[in-house]
Amino acid sequence: MTTPTHRYYWHEIDSPVGRLLLTAGADGALTSLSVPGQKGGRSVQEAWRHDAGPFRAAGEQLAAYFAGELTAFRLPLRAEGTAFRARVWAALDDIPYGATTTYGEIAARIGASRPAVRAVGGAIGANPLLILRPCHRVIGADGSLTGYAGGLERKTRLLSLEGAPLTPQGPRPATLR
Repeated sequence: MTTPTHRYYWHEIDSPVGRLLLTAGADGALTSLSVPGQKGGRSVQEAWRHDAGPFRAAGEQLAAYFAGELTAFRLPLRAEGTAFRARVWAALDDIPYGATTTYGEIAARIGASRPAVRAVGGAIGANPLLILRPCHRVIGADGSLTGYAGGLERKTRLLSLEGAPLTPQGPRPATLR
């Protein structure tokens, strides 16, 4: 008898922003990190296998992040999406810890036109790897904390943890360190 091949593994961990659901492919690359009530978040499917093993490094790094000891994740990530979404998500990876940027700045960074800012917002909202791919660092052009699939309260908590600006005085530009 052969062991069935699983396409996805899943595991949940507790965090200061609530329970986190992590999924990974058979190769161990993380495919999602979602929170309860997340707009467009994943839910466990019957065919998925519950196994904490593939998530040890993610759990350790998330714990260090929430303890203020880690500013950049070093985990294999694999998000499925269009080429446009992949460009937007890659731009999120360039926003440093403790910095914020705007939807318009992300659009400019990927070479999208000004009218494409809404599409950029849609791609950011569809980010399947919350926290790990820091969409919480994207704010409105006026400095407002607009949209976050995990909820604005979580976005505020994550930005506060990182020491990012939370006032509507305008964003602190994202610069590479």
